[in-house]
Amino acid sequence: MLTKLFDFNLNSVTESSLWRSTDYGATYQKLNDKVGAKTILSYLYVSPNNKRKIMLLTDPEIESSLLISSDEGATYQKYRLNFYILSLLFHPEQEDWILAYSHDQKLYSSVEFGRRWQLVHEKVAPNRFYWSKMGLDKEPGLIHLETSISEGQALYVTCKLQNCTDANKGKPFPGYIDPNSLVVQDEYVFVQVSTAGRPVYYVSAKRDVFTPMKLPKYTLPKELHVISTDENRVVAAVQEWNQNETYNLYVSDTSGVYYTLALENVVSSMGLEGNVMVDLYEVAGIKGMFLANKKTDNQVKTYITYNRGRDWRLLQAPNRDLRGNSIHCVLPYCSLHLHLHVSANPYTSGNIASRESAPGIIVASGSIGSELTTSNVSVFITSDAGNTWRQIFDEEYAVLYLDQGGALVAIRHTPLPIRHLWLSFDEGRQWNKYSFSNTPLFVDGVLGEPGEETLIMTIFGHFSHRSEWQLVKIDFRSIFNRRCTEADYQTWHLHNQGEPCLMGVKRIYRKLKPTSRCVMGKTYSVTMTSAPCDCTEADFECDYGYERRTDGKCSPAFWFHPSSMSRSCTTGMTFLNSTGYRKVVSNNCTAGVIAEYTARRQHCPTQAPKGLHLVTSEGRLTATLGANVTFLVFLEEGDGARTSITVDFGDGHALTYSNVSSIEDGIKHIYRSVGIYRVTATGENSLGSETTTLFLHVTCQLEHIHLSAPFVAVRNKEVNLTAVLHPSQVGTVTYIWWIGNNTEQPVITLEGSVACTFSREGINTVTVQVSAGNAILQDRKTIAVHEYFRSHLLAFSSNLDEHNPDVAEWRLDVSRVIRNALIQATGVREDLLLVTVLPGLPTAAEFFLLPDKQLTEGKPEKSSTHLDQLSELLLTALNQNLVQFTLRPGVQVTVYAAHLSAAPLVDTSENHSGSAMLMLLSVVVAGLAVFVIYKFKRSQASTSMRRCRTTKNQK
Repeated sequence: MLTKLFDFNLNSVTESSLWRSTDYGATYQKLNDKVGAKTILSYLYVSPNNKRKIMLLTDPEIESSLLISSDEGATYQKYRLNFYILSLLFHPEQEDWILAYSHDQKLYSSVEFGRRWQLVHEKVAPNRFYWSKMGLDKEPGLIHLETSISEGQALYVTCKLQNCTDANKGKPFPGYIDPNSLVVQDEYVFVQVSTAGRPVYYVSAKRDVFTPMKLPKYTLPKELHVISTDENRVVAAVQEWNQNETYNLYVSDTSGVYYTLALENVVSSMGLEGNVMVDLYEVAGIKGMFLANKKTDNQVKTYITYNRGRDWRLLQAPNRDLRGNSIHCVLPYCSLHLHLHVSANPYTSGNIASRESAPGIIVASGSIGSELTTSNVSVFITSDAGNTWRQIFDEEYAVLYLDQGGALVAIRHTPLPIRHLWLSFDEGRQWNKYSFSNTPLFVDGVLGEPGEETLIMTIFGHFSHRSEWQLVKIDFRSIFNRRCTEADYQTWHLHNQGEPCLMGVKRIYRKLKPTSRCVMGKTYSVTMTSAPCDCTEADFECDYGYERRTDGKCSPAFWFHPSSMSRSCTTGMTFLNSTGYRKVVSNNCTAGVIAEYTARRQHCPTQAPKGLHLVTSEGRLTATLGANVTFLVFLEEGDGARTSITVDFGDGHALTYSNVSSIEDGIKHIYRSVGIYRVTATGENSLGSETTTLFLHVTCQLEHIHLSAPFVAVRNKEVNLTAVLHPSQVGTVTYIWWIGNNTEQPVITLEGSVACTFSREGINTVTVQVSAGNAILQDRKTIAVHEYFRSHLLAFSSNLDEHNPDVAEWRLDVSRVIRNALIQATGVREDLLLVTVLPGLPTAAEFFLLPDKQLTEGKPEKSSTHLDQLSELLLTALNQNLVQFTLRPGVQVTVYAAHLSAAPLVDTSENHSGSAMLMLLSVVVAGLAVFVIYKFKRSQASTSMRRCRTTKNQK
């Protein structure tokens, strides 16, 4: 036994102790010296296949080690680990085989009970790894696991235990699955794939190919949880599109593919670890028997079924209460309702309990009335599998089974200290009070000892909130003076309100008489005899696509076409044509109406292909350039073996297959160019053909964008704005523009350029977002809008190019430095000079001169004269090499006026090839730079800041 001391101030475990008892808890030996006096232990595991083998894990915050014992904990060997273990999974049959899951999502395996470990796989989803099952998997050492590919994609992979290489990996499901969706349970495997935001659930039975699970057509599930897979049948809880807190229960056929409704609006709650808990309880010892809490008209009521959900009824309340008073409770207005939560803690009892060794006995907390309540909770028991109930306590008690159900022990559920327990030998009809402690004890839990006669238990708790742990061993063997003989047993006939035929058989159990006070012992086993019954309508449930009407008959649902069930038929073969009914799985009735209700075998009809479907394995309409795309083709109706399939990929390539079955694993294709492709699949046989189409968007990742825009624009003069992409071809792209100071209504285009005019002077901001696939990138520029200005290109000494990384931030910083250098050399006012460094190499820039509005009074003649004076001042300084700046220590850059070269209409730099950039021309006449004053007549006043139209990129 492992105990830990938790320090609430430090919020951590500061001490642990290991204890061992060899006399069923009478005495304990402390083993800290055998594991290390200062070692802090976190978990204790006992091998499920060999109780002598024990494994201890140390606290990973202090050290990562494990300790192994092969002699029931008497001695230990310590082994260092190079990873932190979060959870262990023992093999169900091989006692030395273990899987370990680490904190960094790696899965390790050991075939030496933890003494040596080997990495199996990385990026494994938590709790999504499973051992193979004998008789189903080809190899005993096979591991099923889910591995993460990206945030929204995962793969279902099978691996060999000691050889999980890429060459030895299996991929049973063709394509990606949704994260945390793999479930391997008994003979079934389940995965989920979301298509267009809607989940599609797939199932594989007996490790066969995956098939979409067929729920009723308009179920439209938001969530699906597998509840049970025993007896070759799946029970699933489905939250449908119109449900928030409840789930509907569906049951499958043996294939796990076709589902019918069993019970609506079952209550659910959230577990401590965030898991969904559905109020459904499978009664141990009675196959086919379940209890469920259903919400009806905002009231929660408990229902019971004896035939795996085919029929449900309310529970009949007891006739009398604990004191013998009559209870007036008439169905359906009043009934017994039970809390169905099972404790995840092995040391505490849940609200309900039953045992395989005690068929028919169920103990549960609940209430009597029109609905289930959390107040006035009592404890009830049934000895005849739910037909009649008795109240045994009027408060909540934990009830434990001793001697395989031959005796019951009850301990009060209370936050107060107690020192008594109750014992019953007659299935809860009479209870005897016993004291287990002289001092009242705060009870924290109960340990049941696996002794020879299972009549020993240990209660653990504490006398006060500050005291140490107290263990109280209780040995009930002295109460019994003999072993049970044959005369102590009786026969008990299982029934449902008098009906003995349940699940097609009459079952008779051998049970201990309530009046017998003897020990059954470990050698006792439940004895049950059965005899088949004639089949009746009650042994059949509605088949897939059929619904039970008010008269009890099964009829096709409005969305279901019975002829569609022959879709997998092959001409010349036969299929089972449903009668609308199917026998409940595991029902063993014979004769009777079995011929009337069983599906009839008929010859497959000869028909043209119908219902051809073409999808990608991921369920998406996008694909990445150069990556494998897997197409899946499904045929709803028609002879798949004689229907050829031709798939045209839309890029000049096509493939033809002789039949549908030859492409069950999908058709792979790689696209070499970005674009939208029209992919078609055509199914054809001698009776006709059908074609279906899929439009696939092939894209590549958008890496970055650059907004090409003039630094200065003339008021009311059209300018061009261009978003330059890298790479230039990425697929379908949407451009979203915010132009000017109006940020409320963006302009959305499919072209990368827009032409705009600005009607007001000032600084305007232009923002463009580019949406391509899952990527959205953005760039922003500011444009100074003026009525008059002059500009000239600048050049630099060649040493500047060596330090030009050609990024926007560098150009902005250097523009500011050049502007300051020009101002310092000429004395031009700051508000009259703008400078911008242009993209690309060699490094070039442009300066813009603005007139002084107060000096020129806005008149063209005065503006022209003023700008001439400023221009001559700047050009003189530039031609005399007076404009210089220090880029970094030792790097002095000289700024020149660019001669005999006009600003380009198109930026031809490597990073921006093909992008149209409207620049202002410097006109050179007779070797001298002559500046042109841009003057435009004012247009009629406009209330808009800008007017835009899209333009097509020039290629």
